Amino acid sequence: MKKDFYEILGVSKSSTQDEIKKAYRKVAMQFHPDKNPGDKASEEKFKEAAEAYEILNDSDKKAQYDRFGHNAFTGARGSGG
Repeated sequence: MKKDFYEILGVSKSSTQDEIKKAYRKVAMQFHPDKNPGDKASEEKFKEAAEAYEILNDSDKKAQYDRFGHNAFTGARGSGG
């Protein structure tokens, strides 16, 4: 199961775009592959942070994520009907 994007970046749902950006930069610097050569765990955390930032930095995607969680991007939202 995927970790919560807010948890990955250490921000809350009410965080501003600026706060999200600062949090991402901090996490990205901490786990950057150049700073942790050969460390697969750090590499995974870096990728998680990049994915979280991609979603949370886009207001439309963030709104979908807030509503549906990870299912918003997996096609598992259901068909309605």
